[in-house]
Amino acid sequence: MFFTGVNIVLDEFVAKVTDKTAVIGIVGLGYVGLPLMLRYVEVGFKVVGFDVDQDKVDKLNNGTSYIKHIADDKIKAAVNQGMFEATTNFSRATAVDAFLICVPTPLNKYREPDLSYVTGTVDSLLPYLQKGQVLCLESTTYPGTTEEELKPRIEKQGLVVGTDFFLIYSPEREDPANPNFTTSTIPKVCGADTENCQQAGLALYNQVIDKVVPVSSTKAAEMTKLLENIYRAVNIGLVNELKVVADQMDIDIWEVIDAAATKPFGFTPFYPGPGLGGHCIPIDPFYLTWKAREYGIHTRFIELSGDINTNMPEWVMGKVMDSLNSRRKALSGSKVLVLGIAYKKNVDDMRESPSVELMALLQKKGADVLYSDSYVPKFPPMRKYKFDLESTPLSPQIIEQSDCILIATNHDNVDYDMILKHADLIVDTRGVFRGKHSNVVKA
Repeated sequence: MFFTGVNIVLDEFVAKVTDKTAVIGIVGLGYVGLPLMLRYVEVGFKVVGFDVDQDKVDKLNNGTSYIKHIADDKIKAAVNQGMFEATTNFSRATAVDAFLICVPTPLNKYREPDLSYVTGTVDSLLPYLQKGQVLCLESTTYPGTTEEELKPRIEKQGLVVGTDFFLIYSPEREDPANPNFTTSTIPKVCGADTENCQQAGLALYNQVIDKVVPVSSTKAAEMTKLLENIYRAVNIGLVNELKVVADQMDIDIWEVIDAAATKPFGFTPFYPGPGLGGHCIPIDPFYLTWKAREYGIHTRFIELSGDINTNMPEWVMGKVMDSLNSRRKALSGSKVLVLGIAYKKNVDDMRESPSVELMALLQKKGADVLYSDSYVPKFPPMRKYKFDLESTPLSPQIIEQSDCILIATNHDNVDYDMILKHADLIVDTRGVFRGKHSNVVKA
């Protein structure tokens, strides 16, 4: 057991974590919070889950998961064992030793950071915070958020960060439905601005994560998360731009990428698509571009890749219209079946999905839009889009009746051979079909 010998408050927290009597509070029970809860329960910690959505809380307390790749029986077991309870009552925070905040950090309509979920969560906790607790922000944000937004709020309550309260930043790294990695096996970055806070963070995460990577400050940890996602956004923007060039040259970009990927050094394959989706990659780069302006820096490279990726749905639309025109059909009045509306394959996550942007563009142009996605049986409520649609089951008849099959998300559980056999026109944005086919247009 680790003892500082200097800070009794820290030693008491470390002792609680080591003997697993510490109660873990997870705020935000979504794609990040739920897997984290299950991991803490798995190793023997009691967890209180906080969320503002009463319907979500009721489902979880009844042992029902609302995320497809998280099984009901795992939630039910945690509840039945008395190891997990969800609540909307933030006064329960007085019984918690460590808070892990896993709430959304979206952009507003001006592409500026919207920290209202983070600051609102912390403000809800403030009346119940007490000496000896730990608070860790896991939500992606710009460098300086923990130090500039959270620390002053906590210290206004009379708590001294680093002495009798411990504040850390440890960005989430969940990859939903990826069978190769789990919460425990993905290394976890942990940043703090004092040694005591860092020791509290390491004690907290070493219990559930195989490898914890300490960095020197909360700013460094915040920047680490942004670098990870900007790296992906920029490289996807690059291959999306190359896709447009290759298309004009009648070159199959997927063939080129597959060939380049055989180089055993100096190349990492990234693949084009209809645009960026998910809560991280379409959003996080703009957190840094916004913060960089405070220092008089214009992040041209990052913003250029953002513009390229944001414009991909419009480019795909052009390919759909041109492909229909070549068959003497107008987009207006054509039946277009959008195949896959989650933001990536094999998940039910709709956040920032480019598929939905494509549906909106198609509808605006007068197309008769249907979708098929077994992961999303009914189109969910969304802030920006509204479709009164349910997933259309795939069959040879449905495929034959469609003027265009637009592959927007390439789930593995789809019979693509059947689609290829019966479709008059397929617009493939995901490289499902390699090689040339008379009824397939790459987009």
